[in-house]
Amino acid sequence: MNADRDLDAALRGLAEAARAAGTLIGLDFDGVLAPLRDDPDASRPLPESSRALERLAAAPGIHLALVSGRAIADLAARSDPPAGTLLVGSHGAERGRWVGGRLDRIDLQLDPEPASLLTALTEDLVAAVTDTTGRVERKPASVVLHTRTATPDDAARLTAAALALGDRPGVDVLHGKDVVELSVLEVTKGDALATLRAELGVDALAYAGDDVTDERAFATLGPDDVTIKVGDGPTAARFRVGAPVDVAHVLDRLADLLD
Repeated sequence: MNADRDLDAALRGLAEAARAAGTLIGLDFDGVLAPLRDDPDASRPLPESSRALERLAAAPGIHLALVSGRAIADLAARSDPPAGTLLVGSHGAERGRWVGGRLDRIDLQLDPEPASLLTALTEDLVAAVTDTTGRVERKPASVVLHTRTATPDDAARLTAAALALGDRPGVDVLHGKDVVELSVLEVTKGDALATLRAELGVDALAYAGDDVTDERAFATLGPDDVTIKVGDGPTAARFRVGAPVDVAHVLDRLADLLD
């Protein structure tokens, strides 16, 4: 059967489920709603994606969730989500909702032991990156090495150093595209989606992602869930589209079916 026809049939199933008991639509941000940028501060959703999200947010039975590796405040600032959108940051470590034009967040409090470990990891990674072309980002439960704009030599050396730091007990390592994230909480996007599904009381779920870290979600979601890989590379997702603009088309198609 034609792959586009298979995806369209899956979208019809999501629309039917939304009318019956509700459907959760989860979406990564960078590389899915927004094209990848060398400068992460420059990332913004495509206009087509924003319009499609607004249509879905207005549809009865649809629950929208943006699930990203970004810190949740950064995700909220860059994504301009529709009212009521659920926001999941730091790969599941942070939760909140966009309400009344602001982020209503659930604050994360680390226990003393992981908090001390995070401080040590941050100090060591900052020391490794000093005077190089790499960049360090601090999050509430993790510290991140970014090498997208680094020189090849710096990228290789810093990535190896970050992965070595990840060998410490209590550290969860996420190695994605030009990024190594060292977390002191073992959280995944798949766990976050499962929690949202249970809290919302819905069975139908779709998730679109583009990075290696999204494969954890694809692998843990069920065989009937609508998982969509954006871009090239091996994947556990059921479906694949080429680029963020194609994601916008998929979301528009779902909105059409709901209309």
